[in-house]
Amino acid sequence: MLRLLVALLCLVSLAEPSVAAAPASPAGPLRIGVSGPFTGGSSPMGISMREGIRIAAAEINAGGGVLGRPVELVERDDEARNERGAQVVQELIDREHVVAGLGIANTGVALASQRFYQQARIPIVTSVATGSLITKQFLPPQHPDNFVFRVSASDTLQAAMIVAEAVDRRGIRRVAIFHDATNYGQLGREDLERTLSERNIVPVAVERFQIPQPDMSSQLRRARQAGAEAILTYGIGPELAQIVNGMARLNWHVPLIGSWTLAMSNFIDNAGPNGEGARMPQTFIPEPTTPRRKAFLDAWKNATGSARIPVPPAAAQGYDSMLLLAAAIRQAGSTDGDRIREALENLQERVEGVIMTYNRPFSKERHETINSVHDIFMGEVQNGRVVFAYDEDRRRASRQ
Repeated sequence: MLRLLVALLCLVSLAEPSVAAAPASPAGPLRIGVSGPFTGGSSPMGISMREGIRIAAAEINAGGGVLGRPVELVERDDEARNERGAQVVQELIDREHVVAGLGIANTGVALASQRFYQQARIPIVTSVATGSLITKQFLPPQHPDNFVFRVSASDTLQAAMIVAEAVDRRGIRRVAIFHDATNYGQLGREDLERTLSERNIVPVAVERFQIPQPDMSSQLRRARQAGAEAILTYGIGPELAQIVNGMARLNWHVPLIGSWTLAMSNFIDNAGPNGEGARMPQTFIPEPTTPRRKAFLDAWKNATGSARIPVPPAAAQGYDSMLLLAAAIRQAGSTDGDRIREALENLQERVEGVIMTYNRPFSKERHETINSVHDIFMGEVQNGRVVFAYDEDRRRASRQ
């Protein structure tokens, strides 16, 4: 009898495996944090960026996800406020347990919030913010590893293009700088002044304005009295529109050349005819110059129901940042932050994006995908939309 009982127990143990031996359940989705300004004056940038990221994530998921897991975007509105941005990123890390971050449109928000990704050793691919310090905040020797990467054009490069447009192409040497009081505006002003000084030019006026700033009359009068022959800008859409509308009221017509934010829909719409001719550096101008760009424009229209992109560079950069991050996670074969960072710094996969095709876009020392003004185009507002200012740029875009 005892032998029979032992035999029965052995059969039961073979028929019913222990919990430890049971097959593991499939891993959950890859949670990616996405933060940006989805409300307020900066929202055209944030909404465009978010939609670009969503389009890329949908394409990735349609192809089976990453490492066999679907991408799940955990989105938060930072309201373009530094303190809110820092809070949002901490929540994404501590509560939502994201494996990486994307987004951030405002320079001040980036500088205030990306430190939490750095401290957690979680990579962040900045999709939009352009402040020159963003990828230089955590450098050796104090920080042996830098977890901040970027796909947008730094203000150092943009300032070079703005000054080249005013001084080299147009022969203007008496310029005024108008900049907002944020980190973005202050750092952009510094980049402009530094670039002008290389040509032995001192701006005839430097005017700072707040957000919001309902009227620019006093600043414009001072710049006109100083003899400014062009205005160089660093600000965002609503206040930039106040500049050109104020110029129209004063019947003062000089070129407006500024950073990429002159492409924002709330500049173009609020400025109306007064915004015509404004010029700005752009990483992406929404023309189907390549099959890849045409596919993206078609995907945007299908996803949103509208052909118009509020801020085209923000949308394209958001899209590309998602593709690059996915490629790095695939290469890492893991969601470990250090392994993803290492993969980004030595990316083997050729990634066909909207801005460009990326071949080893980053390295240990270089965390910028855009390192030359030859990767950027000069845009111009014509008939309420941004187009190529120069045919040579359109031809160059067609070859990329």
